[in-house]
Amino acid sequence: MAGPKRFQSVLAEPLEQFVAYKRALGRRFKTEERQLRLLDRFLVAREITRLEALSSELVEAFLASRSRTRPRAYNELLGLVRRFFAWMVLQEMLPESPVQARPRRETGPRVPVIFDAPLMRSLLELTGELPDWPRAPLRGPTYRMAFGLMYGLGLRVGEVHRLRVGDIDLQRRVLLVRESKFGKSRLLPFGPRVAAVLREFLALRHSRWGEAGDDAPLLTFDGRQPVSANRISSTFQLLMPRLGFGDRRGMGTPRAHDLRHSFAVGTLLRWYREGIDPAERLLYLSTFLGHVGIHSTAVYLTVTAELLREASRRFEPYGAVALGRDVR
Repeated sequence: MAGPKRFQSVLAEPLEQFVAYKRALGRRFKTEERQLRLLDRFLVAREITRLEALSSELVEAFLASRSRTRPRAYNELLGLVRRFFAWMVLQEMLPESPVQARPRRETGPRVPVIFDAPLMRSLLELTGELPDWPRAPLRGPTYRMAFGLMYGLGLRVGEVHRLRVGDIDLQRRVLLVRESKFGKSRLLPFGPRVAAVLREFLALRHSRWGEAGDDAPLLTFDGRQPVSANRISSTFQLLMPRLGFGDRRGMGTPRAHDLRHSFAVGTLLRWYREGIDPAERLLYLSTFLGHVGIHSTAVYLTVTAELLREASRRFEPYGAVALGRDVR
């Protein structure tokens, strides 16, 4: 199979080196490479042949040529271009960066929808009832398995999509997540309930597709190709109106990624109830989720009403002592 096309513009060599540098640091850098190819094609179309022609006006023309209606999407592209040219300056390929554009003002971050146990049970029941399609046999059980793993083990959509049969070790109760977001793999232990669900699904899969090799996709509609991450996300969205979402004022529509978010919040809530200091365990959660550091994990720790009640209950005795009240 032919590899990706090389960059073609006046920045071809620096772009190749920049991508290689980022991957040497352990980054997958696939999305970013695709965005940099947009810049490469833009320069070719504009017939830019000299580094001296790289100006702030040219960079702004490139940014304007890309349809980025959401401020966050625009700022992500701007940030990538800014980092690339800053790297060129550090490498003494350019005397200064041509990027002068300012980030667009973003609204407040999207508030995720946290699925508690009853809501998740309702989702799994609805998912399991999905009828088969001619090209999607075992449709309900397959999506039910996907959503269950995202909620029960905090997996990303892409991680669920890439799971293979050989990644599941029912004897040791561990699941292998390969080449995740940051190019790293990790082992996730799971309990007897998850093991029972996986065992049941594997038996169902075997009854439909026969014996599967270790490299066979876990989630599949033909026994050979994995169910795409987009199909998993879109099916999740299709089920939301049936759960009552979509017409609640002030509440956003849940995304499939909210199941992973719910896992993180649920873990924190469990620690509070068990009297465990979350600060002492945050590194464990970060490792389990496959983050490069606890700063990434902190994004998931949304403060919910239930978390506030647990925190209040736990720290009420300290407050009472400070106020001089007897809490016995």
